[in-house]
Amino acid sequence: MEWVTVRFAGGPADGTARDLPAAPGGRPPRRWVLSSSSDEPADLPGVDHLYELRPQQDADGCWTMAFVRSDPVGMTE
Repeated sequence: MEWVTVRFAGGPADGTARDLPAAPGGRPPRRWVLSSSSDEPADLPGVDHLYELRPQQDADGCWTMAFVRSDPVGMTE
């Protein structure tokens, strides 16, 4: 499996770089969900953070995933 480096922009992962599995053609997936579990009581769900791929690669070869929104775990499309 091939991997590509992405940088997250906005949201809770802002500025974080991470390797993601490459889609066909060597690009990152179009959308990526980062999940954070809650350390709160069981009746409070964790949160999913939706990021979308920006269309162009940065000059350093890194792709950017831009923050879209946060939803309760399992509700992100």
